[in-house]
Amino acid sequence: MFVHLVFCTWMEELRSGEEQNLSCFAGKDKSAHVDGDVMIAMLLPLYHLQVDSSHETSRSSEDFYSLYKNYQVILALAFAVEQINKNPHLLSNVTLGFSVYSIDTRDQRILSSACAWLYGKLATPNYNCVSESKLEVALTGDTGATSATVGPLLQLYGLPQLTFGSFDLILSDHGRFPSVYQMAPKDTFLALGMVSLMLHFRWTWVGLVISADENGLWMLAALREEMDRNGICSGFEMVLAVNSMRSMSKSLLLLYEITKSSTNVIVVYGNSGFLETVVNAETLDNSFLAGKVWLMNSLSLAILRGRYHMAAHFHSRLLFIHHYGDVPAFTTFIQTIYPSKYPEDYLLARLWVMAFNCSLSKSDCVTWQNCPHNASFEWLPAHFLDVTMSEKSHHVYNAVHAVAQALQALFLHHTEGQPKGREEKLIISPSQLHPFLKHLHFETPSGDRVTLDEERRLEAEYDIVNIQDFPSGLENKVKVGTFAPSEPRGQQLSIADAMVAWHTGLAETPQSMCTESCGPGFRKSPREGKASCCFDCAPCPENEISNGTDLAQCVRCAEHQYASPDSIRCLLKAESFLAYKEPLGAALACSALCGSALTAAVLGVFVKHQDTPIVRANNRALSYLLLVSLTCCFLCSLLFLGRPHTASCLLQHSTFAVVFTVAVSTVLAKTLTVVLAFALTAPGRSSRQWLVSRAPNLLIPICTLVQVTLCGLWLGASPPFVDTDAHSEHGHVIILCNKGSLPAFYCVLGYLGGLALASFTVAFLARNLPDTFNEAKFLSFSMLLFCSVWLSFLPVHHSAKGKAVVALEVSSILASSAGLLGCIFAPKCYIILLRPHRNSLQGLRDRSHSGREKLSSG
Repeated sequence: MFVHLVFCTWMEELRSGEEQNLSCFAGKDKSAHVDGDVMIAMLLPLYHLQVDSSHETSRSSEDFYSLYKNYQVILALAFAVEQINKNPHLLSNVTLGFSVYSIDTRDQRILSSACAWLYGKLATPNYNCVSESKLEVALTGDTGATSATVGPLLQLYGLPQLTFGSFDLILSDHGRFPSVYQMAPKDTFLALGMVSLMLHFRWTWVGLVISADENGLWMLAALREEMDRNGICSGFEMVLAVNSMRSMSKSLLLLYEITKSSTNVIVVYGNSGFLETVVNAETLDNSFLAGKVWLMNSLSLAILRGRYHMAAHFHSRLLFIHHYGDVPAFTTFIQTIYPSKYPEDYLLARLWVMAFNCSLSKSDCVTWQNCPHNASFEWLPAHFLDVTMSEKSHHVYNAVHAVAQALQALFLHHTEGQPKGREEKLIISPSQLHPFLKHLHFETPSGDRVTLDEERRLEAEYDIVNIQDFPSGLENKVKVGTFAPSEPRGQQLSIADAMVAWHTGLAETPQSMCTESCGPGFRKSPREGKASCCFDCAPCPENEISNGTDLAQCVRCAEHQYASPDSIRCLLKAESFLAYKEPLGAALACSALCGSALTAAVLGVFVKHQDTPIVRANNRALSYLLLVSLTCCFLCSLLFLGRPHTASCLLQHSTFAVVFTVAVSTVLAKTLTVVLAFALTAPGRSSRQWLVSRAPNLLIPICTLVQVTLCGLWLGASPPFVDTDAHSEHGHVIILCNKGSLPAFYCVLGYLGGLALASFTVAFLARNLPDTFNEAKFLSFSMLLFCSVWLSFLPVHHSAKGKAVVALEVSSILASSAGLLGCIFAPKCYIILLRPHRNSLQGLRDRSHSGREKLSSG
């Protein structure tokens, strides 16, 4: 902070005394020169016209900014030349030299500036009045337009041209520019790196400000492709030419697009001229740009440093800079530079006067006065002159070493085969360097691998640099991450989020999205006519989930799973079946056991009183068979309880059908016995033999055999099997027995129903026949109850689901079994146990006598 305040104070004092200090340099050659056997000519704009707020040309600001802007590049040239000349293993008999020539960047004067270097101030083609003929190599920059303009002129003389500016697609056309070698790597993966950074910070809504040149259009296409592939949308796209940026209307349009869009992240890509005009746009207002994040390419750093008062608009800057090795010796070199050490460098002297407000003696313009003690360039803030090597300086440094390596290879090639000690002085032309430059690849002392061979050129790696602003224009350059395209996908980007300093007041990473992210449980619903990043959030449909953010579609849960209430995850469905442990299952099982026990008790009573009239009068054998079948009917209901398995599924309905067929056919046989006993017992009638031969009893095995045959066909053709129903009950998978062949199932039930209806019909017709114990009426009422239970079961069965179906079936079995037991045997048990006097021969005669009296009186 103190250094910056002192520097600003010196700048104010400089404005009043600059004319005296700079007058000593009037008429001096405003360039730097070091003589050598091989000369490297650097062509770059040393001076740039600057206009102050009053629109008047300010010479001091022009000189000061321009010199500082480019002087580090000149220092890198001097440092590399000095390093090579001191290296005993490289160009031992040849020294490198350099000359720096200032060129005018205006299109109409670029060629005239180049001609002045080649032919002198008179600029007469093919006549060099400046110096003796030496091997020369051109080092051009910092814009592709400058290199492209002077390229054809240099190509006429076969001069190798090495560029230290950004990679230019036009210059990569070797058909048009065969003698141009670009030191900057191509930004092949810069778009991928920027998009990877956007994905890392979840920026899906960005603006694009791109230069309208070939490089910018190529980058725009690459950005669009990568952004579309990764679901990132552009809030606006501004493709602007450098010239158009200088007009007020274009500047206003740029500001309008930035402020109108809701995006908080803006990508700026272009060459130095484009970026400079963007920064200098007079309409850029700090209040409108506050909080924006700027993603820029490497050229932005130098431009913004040269315009720190304008760079204050660009908060939260993240720059992609080509990765290069550290050159600590360069920092030491800058710290030891003084005008007295390099008296012929008028650029250094001029810069020293302007930077530290030194004064020169009016008499000789040699004596330094009023200079701060131990003044050094390291005093200056980093945004004016960085003591570490910039990217352009790296390009210059690598270019000088490339020239040295090519010369070394050329000398070795010409000295091969010559006798030792008889080497002749080699006279070479610049064009002889081309074959060695085209296939050159080496490693610099800083560890950088330089490859000019296009087929072997390495992929550029990037350092992600965060420019952290401090008060009064001071800033700090912090490397916060890297991007290495050679790494596997997903591991290319490495960034330390905690090291990134956002704009003042922003504690968290800025967000940039068209709409808020759709959280878990929701899906994106596109807005008609809008970009894909602009959407609404719709809840997931039933039984579908989304467990991520910004998912386009929800995922349906598997059959055995169901969606949680918040639609975030799939839960495992619980198995559903009528288990014994459940209250309903336990109640039905107890009812079945109690019913079977009661039936067994009734059977015991009948066996005990088998010789009594009431047991003998109602066909004792049929009663025993009916009671046994009813016991099985009660017990067969247990097959429907518990978790279904293959055996239970096979036995459920087949067992139920067979035992109920036995029971119903037994009732039919008992009914026919009553009919035959009272309607066909007249003496002499032939039908009496049916009763005597017990023919009705044959119905039971016949009817049962038919049902067994039907069940056998069913089980053989398409038997029941264990199945699941995952849709009827939410959150449950119903374990059930699939009936297999429905036609076979309905045939079995239909046969049983038809048999029950026949039994009811016969019993109903015989209900009024005289009977001591009202057997016909009890049979009729029992079959009425049986048919009523199963007729009401059918419609309810089709509407019920899950456990209710099983419970309904079991309840129907128990109800029909209990109906048969109660209606037929309850009255008989009442007489046997509670009215034993009526269950005797005397009681039977009394009842028969009273019955005949009623008939006679009637």
